[in-house]
Amino acid sequence: MSSANAHVQAPRLAPRELAFLGLSILVWTGYVVWLGKDTSWDFRNYHWYIPYAFLNGRMDIDIAVAHQASYYNPFVDIPFYWLATHTTSWFAIAVLGLFQAANVVPIYLMARHSLRHAESALGSAAIAIFAMTGGLTLSLYGTHYYDNVLSVFTLGSLAILVVKREELAHGALKNTALWCALGGLLTGGAAGLKLPEAPFAMGFAAALIAIGGDRKHLFTRLGAGALGGLAGFLLCAGFWMWRMEEITGNPLFPYFNQVFHSPLALNLPYRDMRFIPTDFWTAAAFPILFSIDWRVADDLAYSDIRVGLAYVVVIAALILWTLGRRSKEPLADPAAARIVFAFAAVSYLFWLKLFAIYRYILQLEMIAPLIIVLGVGLLPLPRRTQLIAVGALFFLAMLFTRGAQLDHAPLGDPYIAADLPEIADPARTMVVMTGDAPLGFIAPSLPPQVPVLRIDGWMMQPEDGTLLTREMKARVAAHRGPLFLITDAYDMGRASAAALDYGLAIDWLKCRMFDTNLTGAYQWCPLVRRSR
Repeated sequence: MSSANAHVQAPRLAPRELAFLGLSILVWTGYVVWLGKDTSWDFRNYHWYIPYAFLNGRMDIDIAVAHQASYYNPFVDIPFYWLATHTTSWFAIAVLGLFQAANVVPIYLMARHSLRHAESALGSAAIAIFAMTGGLTLSLYGTHYYDNVLSVFTLGSLAILVVKREELAHGALKNTALWCALGGLLTGGAAGLKLPEAPFAMGFAAALIAIGGDRKHLFTRLGAGALGGLAGFLLCAGFWMWRMEEITGNPLFPYFNQVFHSPLALNLPYRDMRFIPTDFWTAAAFPILFSIDWRVADDLAYSDIRVGLAYVVVIAALILWTLGRRSKEPLADPAAARIVFAFAAVSYLFWLKLFAIYRYILQLEMIAPLIIVLGVGLLPLPRRTQLIAVGALFFLAMLFTRGAQLDHAPLGDPYIAADLPEIADPARTMVVMTGDAPLGFIAPSLPPQVPVLRIDGWMMQPEDGTLLTREMKARVAAHRGPLFLITDAYDMGRASAAALDYGLAIDWLKCRMFDTNLTGAYQWCPLVRRSR
């Protein structure tokens, strides 16, 4: 074995490598704490509300408070909610940041076990640092979208395959099964916690095939990976899907309701399909298109071209490889490249068909620097030229990297505070919400006796004819205690129209504005019944 490869195959991390990883995690965790509290639309809509609703048994009390997200699997949100309500805000944010920072570990390990270079530790560190500074990656630090938390699990599973590729292709079948089952468990668990992670499960399956070896090892990998993936998915999503099936008749409620036909909602998919390409050429050019203009594939104003660069480099490398034009001194191990390429390509294709929302392939943005290195490393170029090309592409990507300017609020306790008026008789009070604004984070600040019904919003409208709307109208009509409205302060016209559809009117003279420690100006208004 050459001295260049000896370091790559070293089974243990050297002290300087451990120091690099530890310092990286510390820096990014500190950065997340410095940013403060997430005030994103999604956090205010459901990331604070759904764990509260689950832990406090409000599925039979509230209705559609966070629009369709009211029915998302809450398990990924519960740890942070528990920390934020039982410890300090800075500690809860630090734990969130710790997980987001931990992505550096699998990325570094994959690079370390792929490069064929005397300074592979330094090169791997450069790749890992660059991976943590993508346009959307920077934007999502400190937020609760969880794409950059679940990425630890999906990238961790890929790292297992890259690091253990020789053992998984030729080693003991027992060890092969255990490692692949672990990888499947991580990937399946991520998909169970958040369904948009499902394309990476397909990418993991493709990577299992790409490892190579004889049929016995292939079938062992696929079988163990499938069992691990199924176990992880059921562990993280099984109970919630069963619960949704029991309550609504749709295990994915309200999504794909055109298939499951729950009477509670319309027979619609309820999916965001705005970005899915509708023709072949748009689909073929999609990585280039969303590298040029973020609006092609997302609502967050990021700027990053590294996925587009990786796409072009890999296509060029594969064409030349197929034609027999192969590097005499590849910068990276072709076997490692094969695994990473298979994972990325298949994950991307399933994502393109199902979602085409850039945030859902954050993992590909993170490993794009590694993919670029692997692709350039296979080109039939001298080693020096390969290194120059990698440096030039990284510099080009850096020039076009810009994160979205997401707002954050200062740290402080309690984590969420709303300046709501005191409710004199909470046991007899009902609150309704209207409009598309994210209001779910306010609901936990109300007394627990108060039911909250979103009578108008993204999912439900007063005249949609669904069973949920009919149930809400019946509950409002039967209610004999005080009725109040919460809505965005700048959406009172829609609120008035929705109240009218429910036979209610806003008592305008008694409305009052209130705010929260995150953001926003909201209206609290008494409602009165209209005379017939």
